[in-house]
Amino acid sequence: MKTKDILIITCAVIVLLPFFISSTVYELYKELNAEHGMIMSFLKFAILSTFGECIGLRITSGVYNKKGFGILPRALVWGVLGMAISMAMTIFSNGVPAFLKSLGMENAVNVMSESLSWQKVFVAFCISVAMNSIFAPVFMTFHRVTDTHILLTGGTLRGLFTPLKMGEILANLDWKRQWGFVFKKTIPLFWYPAHTITFLLPGNMRVLFAALLGVVLGILLAIAANHKK
Repeated sequence: MKTKDILIITCAVIVLLPFFISSTVYELYKELNAEHGMIMSFLKFAILSTFGECIGLRITSGVYNKKGFGILPRALVWGVLGMAISMAMTIFSNGVPAFLKSLGMENAVNVMSESLSWQKVFVAFCISVAMNSIFAPVFMTFHRVTDTHILLTGGTLRGLFTPLKMGEILANLDWKRQWGFVFKKTIPLFWYPAHTITFLLPGNMRVLFAALLGVVLGILLAIAANHKK
């Protein structure tokens, strides 16, 4: 472990520690979540998911940032995507239980506000499967497009706001990897169970946990890439 790694870990501890040792800070966090949910979603994903990508870069390339990587553009994109994820979680966490109720599971809606049970786990799993089967593929593909756009435009904020060559980028994506690994492996093997846990958590913790999962996945993918090399 190098000095820069120790510095990064120290900074992360300093930022997170107040939430665990100060009830005032934690209550303020909950209040901001309740009153400004979408803004908080933007900030959580902009910070945590970008941090996960930086850790992934550190594992694969030995640095947390490099020319053309584009930390600020990535953070901005992650913030917007975080708001989309928050919206999707709201839609699916309400819509799937209602759908299950229409199929005959009368307590599907109420069970999500009750204590942990196998029925609650089942409904949470159904929400996760629906969201990750319908929303996630589009989300992941668009994220891949924005990542490519950031790299092609030099990793600058100005470059981020240049016209997005959607058709050209889509045509040149590695669809074999996108389907064979990203869709076929990470969705059922990681995101289905991970987001089942997410939907078992209280509503004000779900977006934060989802953002933290992005950090974990970034690390796992980087380790897998190094192992493959």
